[in-house]
Amino acid sequence: VTKYAQRGVAALASATPVDSGLTASSWYYKITETNGRIEIQFCNSNIQNGCPIAIILQLGHGTGTGGWVEGRDYINPAIQPIFDEITNEAWREVTNL
Repeated sequence: VTKYAQRGVAALASATPVDSGLTASSWYYKITETNGRIEIQFCNSNIQNGCPIAIILQLGHGTGTGGWVEGRDYINPAIQPIFDEITNEAWREVTNL
């Protein structure tokens, strides 16, 4: 599980739009296990004035002058190959029982 979490963070970091590089370098993960269920959460610690920068890059945001900066879908394409790897490995495990 840790290898997928690490790959996910690397993929997100490399796909994050870069200005200062702070958002790209602020990705991290949390792994929790409850009742045999494992969950990976991908998080970003770059919060400016209470606003999660990774999310506004993804979804877009208003400007202080009334304008709009369009978001860019960089999270989903970056993380999808990791999800596919997890799915494929889980399927291999299930079918090899």
